[in-house]
Amino acid sequence: MSIYRYPFPVRYSAIWRLGAIAMLAVSLQGCRTGPEIRDVVLPGKPTVLLAAGDIADCRHLPAPDSGAEKTARLVERELEKDPSATVLTLGDNTYPVGLPGEFSNCYAPTWGRFKARTLPSPGNHDYYTAGAPGYYGYFGSQAGPSGKGYYATTAGSWKLIALNSALRGDAFAAQLAWLKAELAASKSVCTLAFFHHPPFSSGGHGNSAFMQPVWRTLTAGGVDVVLAAHDHHYERFAPMDGNGRADRRGARQFVVGTGGAMFSWLSWPLASTEARNNNTLGVLKLALREGGYSWDFLAAGPSEFSDQGQGLCQ
Repeated sequence: MSIYRYPFPVRYSAIWRLGAIAMLAVSLQGCRTGPEIRDVVLPGKPTVLLAAGDIADCRHLPAPDSGAEKTARLVERELEKDPSATVLTLGDNTYPVGLPGEFSNCYAPTWGRFKARTLPSPGNHDYYTAGAPGYYGYFGSQAGPSGKGYYATTAGSWKLIALNSALRGDAFAAQLAWLKAELAASKSVCTLAFFHHPPFSSGGHGNSAFMQPVWRTLTAGGVDVVLAAHDHHYERFAPMDGNGRADRRGARQFVVGTGGAMFSWLSWPLASTEARNNNTLGVLKLALREGGYSWDFLAAGPSEFSDQGQGLCQ
């Protein structure tokens, strides 16, 4: 049994102060609305997911010393606790250009150790070699139809949808049409989608505007949790509606670009940002139950940062 506490959104405000001699001092203050808490007891053994993106980069360090090795050890410890857990990759599985050699020399010695338990999704670096031959060659049928890279499966009572945010033009449109049909036909109460480019991010890349039609489709289709990466940091958002406004009946998005690559800088928090960090490698652990979920960001090494919480499905 698990008690799920479902908070209302967190709001941020920025205070700007201009000095009399043209010096600028800026302070950012996080302001919480008084959270209203609902406790809901959800029965049953959870289905565990372990997720991160921006993973295997051996340009400056060999695989045994890389950030991917640090997070791989963390994932292995979690799989020892729960051998039935599933690993999700959120794109940019290798660097710099997704060549087959990058998968064999950097990904395979690290995250490849639990390849059989992995559901992958591709990123832009996987596609820097045209057609992403390294990605599709390495993961094979696990990556869905070759060249498409999007697919649907289940985890416990949840529906999981993997998307390919590296597609453009007609291929992107075909994926969107598939997504709408998949959501319309779904009988699952709870749904999670995962892909690389985040519709919302306060990292260096910012919001991925081209993913807004996907976000609107996901929220309209009742998706509860969305996982992305691309920016190399961790960020959790309050549930949002199709326009990105805080809405407790909406979808909650996470950015988990902490799989091993070097960190990227942060801009100002967005209106629905609830937690974020850009100096801690790690993975997001999700425990999925009927009607709800909990999350726990697991650091790959000593860190003062942590983030845990719970939510209910729509």
